[in-house]
Amino acid sequence: MEETTAEFTVADLAAEVPLRFRPRVTIACKTDLGRVRENNEDKFEYFLPEDDRTLASRGQVFVVCDGMGGHAAGQIASEIAAKTFIDVYLHHPSADIAEAATSAVIAANRFVLDVGRTVSQRRGMGTTLSALLLVQDAAWIVQVGDSRVYRLRDGELTRLTRDHTWLEEVVRTHMLSPALAAAHPNRHMLLRAIGAEDVCEPDVEPDVAMVGDTFLLCSDGLLNHATDEEIHRILSSYAPSEAAWRLVAHALVGGGSDNCTVMIVRVDALEPVSDVVL
Repeated sequence: MEETTAEFTVADLAAEVPLRFRPRVTIACKTDLGRVRENNEDKFEYFLPEDDRTLASRGQVFVVCDGMGGHAAGQIASEIAAKTFIDVYLHHPSADIAEAATSAVIAANRFVLDVGRTVSQRRGMGTTLSALLLVQDAAWIVQVGDSRVYRLRDGELTRLTRDHTWLEEVVRTHMLSPALAAAHPNRHMLLRAIGAEDVCEPDVEPDVAMVGDTFLLCSDGLLNHATDEEIHRILSSYAPSEAAWRLVAHALVGGGSDNCTVMIVRVDALEPVSDVVL
């Protein structure tokens, strides 16, 4: 009889999905308090299933969150959001990745809101959430807020997420030039965050995963001190572990004005499963 009591198992109602490709990855993570903050409100989590059923229908999950709220509230918000997202995504009954990921964000938002409304010291807390879902030979990106996901492929660095910030919106809609928007006092204002509103709608975008792809998930503590050109130089010059340390060190040397977290995921292989007829 199939075991159904494991903490991480796809819900029984999930449709059976054949395993066609088994991703093999190298992962490196690094987080730092920075030089100004007194606590770390960033959080990273990942889950690598070993059973074929979960791997086929849900894949490998990587999450970075950047909390806000002060007095440790942001730290709690990012912790709640990251763990809730992974748990709900893995156990969601739908075989549709976008539906499961969206429901997981909605659940995380509800949980953070409920805690903030129940505990007065945590009122107003929230968090960003950026996730990478490696499902067979696909890469799904989930985004709320202004943490980011990048992909390095064949020497080219591509940003896969859109910042949900005032700055990004006014530049995208041509209301202000990039130079004027970057100097505006509202430039860091978030337009979307988990725990900010009753309704939280994530961006969920599919892409193709390829052998050799290197993904970077990071909080804005890195982006405050590293340009895309500097990120590209470090990410393309070093293996994941050393690149993670060097990226965080770069942010610290630049001032360390915020917590800084990076997670690097390199796709080393997409092994075809031989007993599946394509």
